[in-house]
Amino acid sequence: MGISRVEDERDVVVTGKEEMADGVVRLTLRDPEGRPLPAWEPGAHIDLMLKEDLVRQYSLCGDPGDRSSFQVGVLREPESRGGSSYVHDVLAEGDTIRIRGPRNNFPLEKAKRYLFIAGGIGITPILPMIAAVNGRRADWTLVYGGRTRASMAFREDLQRAYKDRVKVRPQDEFGLLDLPALLGKPQRKTAIYVCGPEPLLAAVEAASQKWPKGALHIERFAPKSDLAAGPRSSFEVELAQSGKTLQVSENMSILQAAANAGVSVMKSCGEGVCGTCQTKVLAGEIDHRDSVLDDEDRAAGDTMMVCVSRAKGDRLVLDL
Repeated sequence: MGISRVEDERDVVVTGKEEMADGVVRLTLRDPEGRPLPAWEPGAHIDLMLKEDLVRQYSLCGDPGDRSSFQVGVLREPESRGGSSYVHDVLAEGDTIRIRGPRNNFPLEKAKRYLFIAGGIGITPILPMIAAVNGRRADWTLVYGGRTRASMAFREDLQRAYKDRVKVRPQDEFGLLDLPALLGKPQRKTAIYVCGPEPLLAAVEAASQKWPKGALHIERFAPKSDLAAGPRSSFEVELAQSGKTLQVSENMSILQAAANAGVSVMKSCGEGVCGTCQTKVLAGEIDHRDSVLDDEDRAAGDTMMVCVSRAKGDRLVLDL
């Protein structure tokens, strides 16, 4: 995967807040002094540091070539833990907030053909990808699902710009996406990029099992439900840079143990989704429980998300 770690942190001003669909707003963020924002590529996201202990990740959905602003789309989550409700109900044009990033766990790779599958707010990281592949005249198709047409942000813009390449499939009109028809026959030199709610992602994973290895690329907004399961035992962690050795109990994460020992580790989601706490592993076998790393990264065994992943054995040595 080759995760990009660009940890720029700065204040930005909310210069635009507009409703894009039922329950979805788009924020436009600019530097207070008009300075260029950090460069980014399709698939990247930023952290919105909304207030103390309220940090959320949102995909950049604007134009990577325009460094005068960042744009993100935010869905009002029915069971919000505070992030989306704060954006919708509190954050206003003219407010200053702090951001961190961009960071890219979902990079766009070169392929002869692309199949994009988006569900709901999962369209946001797909938007700059489509613009990029269309700009280089690659063959591509987007299948876009949602609850209703009115809930599907950017739908009209996509249909206007790309016509028949965009297949809009609201559930109240078409039912669930017909994944067997889309993915039943594997296609060579085709990359699948999918983002959306977990049931959609799990269904795409199941339907694409016969595709070539590496064809499927997934961005998750929430952790896979089965990753946190499994036995939890205590283990020892040596922090090579700090010269400390910690005991991590069954009910504690490495991140928590490090914080208790006074060792600062950059963090954000705490769920193994955003990639902020990715840490180099110098020795030991990893019990990967994140939703970021791909099979190749896991097999390499040299990096982990310390907010959720653990040791398979008795000891790990980390570059902290």
